[in-house]
Amino acid sequence: MKQQKFSSKLSEMKKIRDDIFNLKKSPLYAERITNKSFPVIGSGNHDAKIMFIGEAPGKNEAKTGQPFCGASGKILDELLKHISISREDVYVTNIIKDRPTNNRDPKPEEIKLYGPFLDKQIQIIKPEIIATLGRFSMKYVMEKFDLKKELNTISKIHGQKFEVKNTTSFFGENIQLKIIPLYHPAVAIYNRNTLPDLKKDFEILKKELK
Repeated sequence: MKQQKFSSKLSEMKKIRDDIFNLKKSPLYAERITNKSFPVIGSGNHDAKIMFIGEAPGKNEAKTGQPFCGASGKILDELLKHISISREDVYVTNIIKDRPTNNRDPKPEEIKLYGPFLDKQIQIIKPEIIATLGRFSMKYVMEKFDLKKELNTISKIHGQKFEVKNTTSFFGENIQLKIIPLYHPAVAIYNRNTLPDLKKDFEILKKELK
């Protein structure tokens, strides 16, 4: 039964991958050819209890097709190590699956286009905790799960836990889900003094695991 479940999830994830690879209507599709880059679908455990959602791939990610493999990824690995969780035990992805030009902020129309792929990934994995990395993923996920009234600046709500009361309309069943907004690991690249705060937030994250 477990093997059957794994096979089903893998098949569904491959379908998402294929659809994104063929997403020619995306305004970012042409840049894959120009820059010889790849879309970044996500990586990790399809049964992960924690799902990390960032904003968009950077240059290194687009070159390899792997999420958080550059400087931000090293910080993320450091934070996971701090709470004794392996990268292989979590799932990591972004809202936007292609790199925006020069790492600019995602545009609303891009979030609208790529958002449904992220929704499907969440539905497949059914995590206990969604940890958003940065303000764009925080806004998208919290609005998706009817937490718009709880939204504030990331500086005010990072590290806080928000429980989703009814997930039936999204998952088709009632899943116990918590959302924890976190700073993007990139903040520690530009200011290492923020690393202790990031570590404290990750400690909160681990406490919330069942």
